[in-house]
Formats: sequence, C-alpha cells, structure tokens
Amino acid sequence: MENCIFCKIIKGEIPAAKVYESDKFLAFLDISPCNKGHTLIIPKEHYVSLNEIPNEDGKEFGELQIKLAKSVMEATNAGGFNLLLNDGKVAGQEVMHAHLHIQPRFNTDEFSYKWTHTKYEEGEIQKFQDKIKEFLQ
Repeated sequence: MENCIFCKIIKGEIPAAKVYESDKFLAFLDISPCNKGHTLIIPKEHYVSLNEIPNEDGKEFGELQIKLAKSVMEATNAGGFNLLLNDGKVAGQEVMHAHLHIQPRFNTDEFSYKWTHTKYEEGEIQKFQDKIKEFLQ
C-alpha cells in the first residue's frame, strides 16, 4: 500500500529499530511505546487483518511471538508482558496493516487497559461454543 507507514518501513523508506527479519515478517521497536522495549511484529505482505494472513504463515507468526516475547522480557527485565493485536477500527486498530504488539510490563508502570465485562444469558454460552466449533471445521 502506497501510504502505509509499515509498508514504508518494510521498503526501507522510513527507518526503524529492527530486532528481527525473515522473508515473511519484520519486528521492530515501537517509536511511541507504552514502555521501553515495546515491539511490533508485522507481516511483510500488506494485510489489513490477521484473517488475511495465510494459514501457512501462522506457524512462523506464532513461534515468533513466543521467541520475541521471551527476548523482550529478558532485555527489559520486565515482570510480565501483554500481547495485543487490534483487528479492525472497531477494535482500536489505527494502522491498517496487521500488527501485533509485545508490551513489556512493570510493577511501576501506569499503563492499563479499560476492560468491561458482560454475561451470557441462560444457554447462550453453549450456542456460542457450538457456533465457533462449527466454523473450525
């Protein structure tokens, strides 16, 4: 995509503090981090949504999340981390190129998520369970 900031990073048009690169994925430090060490993983192909990433690339993407999360934890001496993938504007996605955040967390940081809770009506949880399992087929 012509105006995509992540595509420009991939092409080398915009500099980035790269920490990992393969034929299919790139990982680099977020320039506006929630905490130092905040890392982004992006596919090199322009996909807006996680749903567009081919299944055959899923193994590398999953393994990379684990490998980089461990590295970020070690490098930052973080007490924990969040993995965050906002998929779609309604979910808070601002850059329309699929990306995953690895956010190191510390006891002293002031970063937080606002999380609201809802409840299932009687029998409703079974309907959602069945429907999700149906689409896995």
